[in-house]
Amino acid sequence: MSMMSIRAATPRDREAIRLVEEHAFGQQAEAGLVDALVTGGDAVVELVAEEDGQVVGHILFSRLYVQNGGKRFAAVALAPLAVEPSFHGTGIGGALIREAHVRLKEAGEMLAVVLGDPVYYGRFGYTHDRAANFESEYQGEALQALAWGDAPETGRLVYASAFTALAA
Repeated sequence: MSMMSIRAATPRDREAIRLVEEHAFGQQAEAGLVDALVTGGDAVVELVAEEDGQVVGHILFSRLYVQNGGKRFAAVALAPLAVEPSFHGTGIGGALIREAHVRLKEAGEMLAVVLGDPVYYGRFGYTHDRAANFESEYQGEALQALAWGDAPETGRLVYASAFTALAA
């Protein structure tokens, strides 16, 4: 019987999170992004999934702003989501997304944006239609959004500076 649990990430998890990210993506860019977002104070919700005391999954939502004229609306960006390859298909990624959504809504967040597979993220309510009118260097079918409240539908997406460093 599986004993998977989800909890908030702690500073003690940093090395385990780095390994999960590197294994899931086969490179170090996402792990570096996580480190930069956390160090920069941009993490809004960060969770880990544990199986028998080992971190096997990780999700991070960071602060994102929708800039619309002189107004800035606080939102969140889902990036990255990682699961140890040996645990793919076990529902850990979905469990992390659902738990993070609960925590984000409780915290009063109203808009989440993700860049990813529309089929996968569509299962959790993300749609390209909701993100289609945002200005973003990532605009395209993979750019999706999910709103829980009265969130803007237009404007420019301003990601945390760590994303700019990743793209460089």
